[in-house]
Amino acid sequence: MLIEGVYVPESAHEPGRWPFTVPAVRHVARHGLRFTSPITVLMGGNGTGKSTLLEAIAESYGLDVRGGHGGRRYGSTLGRSVLGEALKLHRTGVGSGFTRRNAKGFFLRAETAHGMLEYMTGMGMPGYGDRPAAEVSHGESYLQAVFGRFTEPGLYLLDEAEGPLSFESTLSLAYRLVDLVRRGDAQVVYSTHSPVIAAIPGAQVLQLDEDGVAEVEWERLELVGLWRRFLDAPGRFFDEG
Repeated sequence: MLIEGVYVPESAHEPGRWPFTVPAVRHVARHGLRFTSPITVLMGGNGTGKSTLLEAIAESYGLDVRGGHGGRRYGSTLGRSVLGEALKLHRTGVGSGFTRRNAKGFFLRAETAHGMLEYMTGMGMPGYGDRPAAEVSHGESYLQAVFGRFTEPGLYLLDEAEGPLSFESTLSLAYRLVDLVRRGDAQVVYSTHSPVIAAIPGAQVLQLDEDGVAEVEWERLELVGLWRRFLDAPGRFFDEG
């Protein structure tokens, strides 16, 4: 592992300012967050702070918030977010070597992935696939980058990256992440709504909600229970009675 956790120095707390008003972010600011597995999955509904936290980790680590591979000049002209300015990383001995131009890894975020992948393939950047992103499906462009770039030590941050993927392709992505961390000196933090991603063996699953952040077993996730009830009797969810 490269990062054992994240924290916000007390001097940087701004309780009345967004995003510290979000319960999960407030929890991290007050108590920090400890990572216990090379793969951590952040689960929670819309607005619970998953993406906000993941973006701040990217900023603190040194990955471009617009996405793409690390180990290059920080290309974003955007200033850091409020949480990105405040958040600090508890780096391991290995992780202490992954800074600045050596901040290896990847940030794949659904919000900016299309433009980033189109730019990288258009520039002929190695590892992003042989076919321009504009000439393949959205999901195929994701997989080209995953299989071409998720190959070396570093921090890999994914924000709802399974969005354009089929069930089978989502499984392929999950297998890739397992293989990546098995090779050593790689760590994954993944923000998602997918029970498939949360089911990765050995992953630490953190649920973000109005109570803050809590580690939860896969079987006890609210989303897993909801999916089970839906698949068991989908018509029940459309019954006006």
